[in-house]
Amino acid sequence: MAFQIQISALYAGLNALVLLTLAFLVVRQRGKSGLGIGDGPAEGPLHRAIRAHGNAVENVPVILVLLVILELSGASVILLHGVGAGLLLGRVLHGFGLSRSGGTSIPRLVGTMLTWTVLIVAAVACVHYAIMSP
Repeated sequence: MAFQIQISALYAGLNALVLLTLAFLVVRQRGKSGLGIGDGPAEGPLHRAIRAHGNAVENVPVILVLLVILELSGASVILLHGVGAGLLLGRVLHGFGLSRSGGTSIPRLVGTMLTWTVLIVAAVACVHYAIMSP
């Protein structure tokens, strides 16, 4: 029996490309700064690149696990794409905003809020499916 998780696979692949892009930006900043290890001065470009990548690594896997659970639980296509697209957009906006400034920025704020929103929605939906399943 094969499980159908194409929606989760789509967003896992797209978010993996975001993570790869963020990792590339860290490597590029390491080359520019000459720092092979460490993160350089606080608020500097290397530090921001490391945090943008690290923040994505901290958030993406948990939400993708929730997305797979929801898809296997028979959640609606709208919910699945909402969580997946929200995660993708949130991580792109956050990474873009943090790469530009260590301070507050609209893309970083919106990216964070979007990521937290889909995390809450996916978590509550998983609890719902766990309780309501026969």
